[in-house]
Amino acid sequence: MRVDLFDFELPEASIALRPASPRDASRLLVVRPGESLADRGVRDLPALLNPGDALVFNDTRVIPARLSGIRHRAGGAGQRCEAMLHLREAPDRWRAFARPAKRLAPGDRIRFGEGETTSEVCAMAGLDATVEERGEGGEILLRFDLAGPALDEAIAALGALPLPPYIAGKRPTDARDTTDYQTVYAREPGAVAAPTAGLHFSDALLGAIDAAGIERVHVTLHVGAGTFLPVKADDTDAHRMHAEIGILDAATAARLDAVRARGNRIVAVGTTALRLLESAAGPDGTLRPFSGATDIFITPGYRFRAVDALVTNFHLPRSTLFMLVSAFSGLDTMRAAYAHAIASGYRFYSYGDASLLFPEGAP
Repeated sequence: MRVDLFDFELPEASIALRPASPRDASRLLVVRPGESLADRGVRDLPALLNPGDALVFNDTRVIPARLSGIRHRAGGAGQRCEAMLHLREAPDRWRAFARPAKRLAPGDRIRFGEGETTSEVCAMAGLDATVEERGEGGEILLRFDLAGPALDEAIAALGALPLPPYIAGKRPTDARDTTDYQTVYAREPGAVAAPTAGLHFSDALLGAIDAAGIERVHVTLHVGAGTFLPVKADDTDAHRMHAEIGILDAATAARLDAVRARGNRIVAVGTTALRLLESAAGPDGTLRPFSGATDIFITPGYRFRAVDALVTNFHLPRSTLFMLVSAFSGLDTMRAAYAHAIASGYRFYSYGDASLLFPEGAP
């Protein structure tokens, strides 16, 4: 499909730079194809679902994946650079988006933390890595001198929280973001971007969900920085999705299959949870254990097999995520929903408001 079909005008004022406080005070736009849009609040979610339905949460935890350092090359001056980690390939290897990527070449050595002045960095001499590959779109493969837990500790000490570029470009990251940009149920470190639909859920809202008889299920998909990349191709067939690592264990798959078997719905909290469930679903919708990389790219025409409703934020124009929600509820429906959201003052992107989407013909 033509990528420009997924374009729309978004005023700068619609982009949220801070989340609602408390986090469950966000607005919620309910979208049922063929019906009128409904303006609700995230706290209304338990009343909008049925007892026995299951909400599926992505329990990944954001790591401080933005590393700054200096490239060292024999016979040359040092060059300041930055690497945004996005996919771990081995205990000592990460794929990353680098800036300036054109100044890096295989064999280059980078010392991360060099030249920094924060107390955390002062406690560590630095973290060294070798550029093993340079790919397209500024991507490189880094082999670190440390591996496993030792590398994790070094990244935690030297890295910075990777706020999305549409926030980081307007204000600096601060102490509030370390809490705001993490779900209350995050437990599996590995993401370099938050599963932002989950940022709306407070302990109080989770308690209300339990009291309403709605199941809570956790899966893991480590969100990569590729989620922020714009679609530069003119046609969706020419766009390459970056892979992300996900895990759905056998017990959780069986639990969700039982939800469907008794006539209830599987409701994904976020596009990341949805993409993992769809990656794990068989042709008949039965979920199977899944562990590994997924680069599933969902556009209109895709037949959803595992998910009956979706809680998600409002996404970028021309983005793979707006394509996904358009596949789920219909392009015309979502264009109308976004136009309503903009006119009604909904807040967009990672720290913005939420929507509850149903597919065409959903009960």
